[in-house]
Amino acid sequence: MDIVIESGKANDSDELEQLYNDLNDHLARSVNYPEWIKGVYPVRQNAVDGVTQGNLYVARYDGIIIGSLILSHKPEPAYEKAKWKFASDDYSDIFVIHTFVVHPNFLKRGVGKALIDFSIEYGIKSHAKSIRLDVYENNIPAIKLYEKCGFNYINTVDLGLGHYGLKWFRLYERLL
Repeated sequence: MDIVIESGKANDSDELEQLYNDLNDHLARSVNYPEWIKGVYPVRQNAVDGVTQGNLYVARYDGIIIGSLILSHKPEPAYEKAKWKFASDDYSDIFVIHTFVVHPNFLKRGVGKALIDFSIEYGIKSHAKSIRLDVYENNIPAIKLYEKCGFNYINTVDLGLGHYGLKWFRLYERLL
């Protein structure tokens, strides 16, 4: 499968919103590993913000968006509680993966790995020192992917999403 990964554009917002909704509908019908909620997360505003900030990337197949992620320098506040392998309070040389999605029609076809590989390559080209992320503790498929791609478990923290029934998130880091 020939996947092209590029910066998201303002006119991608409608397609990204549809991808988020399609994925959340799929998760509602099957096993909702990340425990995402349609209309709560991810939503159109996540895409709009990512495009506006210039840190949203899309994976395209035959011109259609089949996956996406945001690579920012903004950690969740709970990241401060972790003892990271690359110790730094300055996130200018650390990327954080957010809003990592793959369209349900393309699950288990290498799209997620392509996006993670892109993140690693982009981090190296940008002279970043590490890439970090958080993942809901029961999201086993994502955890397996991150570990397969060389991410190391750091700690389990509360991101403050208990009101959604999401208490514990695993933190991962990949040194570059």
